[in-house]
This record gives sequence, structure tokens and C-alpha cells, in this order.
Amino acid sequence: MKTGKNFRKFLLLWSGELISSIGGGLTSFGLGVYIFRQTGSAASMAAVTLLGFLPTLLLSVPAGVLADRYDRRLLMMIGDGCSAVGILYILLCMMSGGATLSQICTGVFISSFFSALLEPSFRATITDLLTREEYSRASGLVSLAGSARYLFSPVIAGFLLTISDIKLLLIIDICTFFLTVVSTAVVRKGIGSKAAEKKDSFLQSMKAGWRVLRANRGILILVAISSAITLFMGVFQILAEPLILSFADAKTLGIAETICACGMLVSGVLLGVKGLKGHYVRILGLTFIAAGLFMLGFGLFESIIPICLFGFLFFMTLPLANNCLDYLMRTNIPEDAQGRAWGLIGFISQLGYVVAYALAGTAADTLGQIGERGVGRGAALVIMIAGICMAATAAAILIPKNIRKLEQ
Repeated sequence: MKTGKNFRKFLLLWSGELISSIGGGLTSFGLGVYIFRQTGSAASMAAVTLLGFLPTLLLSVPAGVLADRYDRRLLMMIGDGCSAVGILYILLCMMSGGATLSQICTGVFISSFFSALLEPSFRATITDLLTREEYSRASGLVSLAGSARYLFSPVIAGFLLTISDIKLLLIIDICTFFLTVVSTAVVRKGIGSKAAEKKDSFLQSMKAGWRVLRANRGILILVAISSAITLFMGVFQILAEPLILSFADAKTLGIAETICACGMLVSGVLLGVKGLKGHYVRILGLTFIAAGLFMLGFGLFESIIPICLFGFLFFMTLPLANNCLDYLMRTNIPEDAQGRAWGLIGFISQLGYVVAYALAGTAADTLGQIGERGVGRGAALVIMIAGICMAATAAAILIPKNIRKLEQ
């Protein structure tokens, strides 16, 4: 039986993920600056992001099946530990005289391949540890850990790049992997391991995850809308950095990203303390509409102050939206199918990122060349268009009865 004592184990696990998130943010920031300085192209930055994201997406469903069949904590340890190999490869290339774009893509791909094991197992472990009443608080803290790569990493990385180079960032990131593995091992020892299930084949388990989603039309519609929203959010994610780097240096970029991410800190802390008490569907729709409008404001100005303001407001909406999504889905999925369902949900809902990463950079470069506006203003225009589309799409969340029924 789950008790409040397990929340302390969750906090230990969460601490490891927080540290890992900060380390990953250092690498992500450093590689972004490095590639933009070498190429001056938003498309090149998007290519690295896409190749780093694809393994996580394509393996999310199989990883979800593994999370239901085998020891979830062990899978997390393998995923975190082995993902350091890709970062180590990039570091060695850097130490040999500088990494090429293809070498960076290869290292990021390797790291992402092993990281794919982590997400479904981590989410399913939260269900293993906590009671239904603790889900909302846990979701707020998980959102906060995810925001650490935007909140703490950019300003740290921006400062470190003024006294050293990207190799220092990669070394720090590699060290954080080991701390994460240790914290997961401690939690694993405290709650025991999960015996492997061999009743169904691997393919049958994947089909079972699809049947869980198909049986609940509200969940299926919500996942489909989420996929469209991630497309527009992916545009913002991939183009915000080249927009700012087009008129500012790496240190200014780091400070700006940290200020913007403070929005997630504010709402994440509030959710971690109090959580939400109801009206999840309404809050979800309204926060995503607001996020789209804030994206529009983000792209309007070539000035760091309004960019920071609208960026802060945009990031403030994300923990609220993620909390609502997490609660609505988690409370409507059977516990014994959590891993399979989360893997499939992650796959479908994040398809939008693939489209965004594949097209946004090229679109920004192309629009920047028209009229010789530059890649920065091209990125700004694409972000504004995505913001308008996101607000319109989010309004669809408030309409279907099947989604509103999820709260019951």
C-alpha cells in the first residue's frame, strides 16, 4: 500500500532528474551557440535537435512496453548511464580539434537513443510510489525539474562560456549522469524490483497500450490535439535561440533564457505546494490559448526586454498545462498499463515536434533571405505565425464532451 513516506523516495528520484536536467541543459545551450557561430543557420541548429529527438520519439512506445514488463528503476539507470556515451563522443571530437556538424549529430543521436528508456519508466515509477492525491504535487515538481534546463542551465552556461569553452559544459553534463544513476539505485533498493512479465509478446503488449487509449475517446482526442500543439511549441523551441543570437551574444542569451524560464519556476513552485483542485479541462484550454498569444508577442520586438517579458509569461503557462494533461491522462489509465500507455501517448503527442524541427529552421532561413531581413527576423515571423495557430488549436480543447468527461 502506498503511503506518504514514499513521497520522500519520489523526492530523491526527482532530485536526480533535476541534476540530470541541468547537465543536459548545459550541453544543449553550448551546442546551440557553437553551431550557430559556425554556420549562422537556424536550419543547422534544427537538424541537430531533430536527430537528437527522433530516437526518443521512435523508441518511446517500445520503451513503454519495457517499463511494464521489466524493472522500471533498472531501465532508468541503464538509460541515464549509457546516454553519457554520446556526450563523451562529442567531447572527444572537440578535444581532437573541433567537432563537425555530422559528429555532433551522431553524438546527440547516441545519447538520445539511450535516454528513450527513461521517460516511460520515470512516469510509471511515479504511479508506483505515490497516491492519487499526491499526483498533482508530483506533477508540479516534475515540471519544475524539466524547466531546470531552461531556468538554471542557460545562465550557468552563458557565464562558463565567458571563461572557458563548450568542452567544460560537456564534462559537467557527463558527471551529472552518474549522480542520477546513484539516486535511482537508492530508490530501487528501497522499493524492490519488478519481476518480468512474460504472459504477452512484445507486440501484443504494444497493441494493448493502443487498446487502452482507443477505449477512452476523450484521451484519444486530447492526445491528438496535444500533437498539434507540440508542433507550434516546437517552432518556438527551435527558433527562440537564433532569434536572440541574431542581435545578442551568448551571455545575453543565457540571461534571457533564465529570465523567461523563471515563469515555469513561479507556477511550478505554486503547483508543487498546493496543486490544482479541479477545472482541469478549462485551465488546460485557457493556458494553451494564452501561451499562443505570448508567442505572438515574443516575436514582435527585436529588443531583449519585451522578449524576456513575453517569454516569462509563455513559460509560466507550461507547468499549469502539463499538470492538467498529466492528471487527466494518469487518472484515466489503468495502473498495470501505465508504461505502455505513456509510451504511446508520448509518441503520438510529440509527432508535432518532428514536423517543427524538420521545417522551422529552413522556413526561418528562407524568410530571412527574402528582403534580406536576416535569420533573426525570419525566425520571429515563423514564431508569430505558430503562436496564432496554437491559440486557435487550443480552443478546441474546450469543446468536446468526451474531454470534459475525463474529470469525472
